[in-house]
Amino acid sequence: MAKVAWLIKKRLLTSERIKQALLKVPREEFIPAQYRDYAYEEVPLPLPGESATISCPHSYPLFYEPLGLDQGHKYLEIGLGSGYGAAVAREVVGEEGLVVAMDIDPLTFAFAKNNLEKTGYQDVILVNADGGLDYAKLQPYDRIAIEAACAEIPAPLIVQLKQGTTLIAPVSEHDTLLLVLLEKTATGIERSVICEVLYVKLRGIYGVEQKGTN
Repeated sequence: MAKVAWLIKKRLLTSERIKQALLKVPREEFIPAQYRDYAYEEVPLPLPGESATISCPHSYPLFYEPLGLDQGHKYLEIGLGSGYGAAVAREVVGEEGLVVAMDIDPLTFAFAKNNLEKTGYQDVILVNADGGLDYAKLQPYDRIAIEAACAEIPAPLIVQLKQGTTLIAPVSEHDTLLLVLLEKTATGIERSVICEVLYVKLRGIYGVEQKGTN
C-alpha cells in the first residue's frame, strides 16, 4: 500500500507488526461513506458525534511506535473514534493480547461499534463511558493511549498501568499541545515529549476546557 510505504519513507513506521496491521485493516471501512475517497489523505475526517474525527493515517504509528505496542499486550484506548485505531491495535497485540476501547459520546461509540463488528473485530471490548475515569475491571494494562487532548494525564489511568509500562497522550501546556510519553518505573513516573500535535479535545472531567487551560 502506498500510504504504508510513505510512512516508512518518512521514518514514522519501523515496527513490522504495526506495518502488517496497517496493511490488513481497511481504513476506508471506518469512515463515513461520503468521505471514503479521502480515507488515506493526511487530513482528519468528520465522524458522528460531538467534534469527533478520525485522525490522519500517520497518527497511528506516531502513537503506537513510541508506546511500544506489541504482541500480547493488554491495551487500553481512550477515544474510540471510528474504531480504526482499535482494529489496528487488535492486529498488533494478536491473539494473546487484549484491546479495551472507551468513548464518552454515544453516537461516536455506536458508529465505531458497527465498524468493528462488520470488519470482524467483535472481540475488542468496548465501553461507552468517560475514559478519564478508567476501566478498572481489566486492570492493570501494559499500554494506554489517550487519543484526545488532555489538560493533564488522568491520574486513574496512571494507577492502572503495570510497572515498567507506558502511556501516551496529547497534553495541553501553555497553549501548545504536546504528545507526551509516560513510563511507570519502580521509582516513579518518567516523562518525555515526542512532538507537538493537533488533536480534538478530550471530553469528560479531564478534558482541556474542564480544567481551564484553553
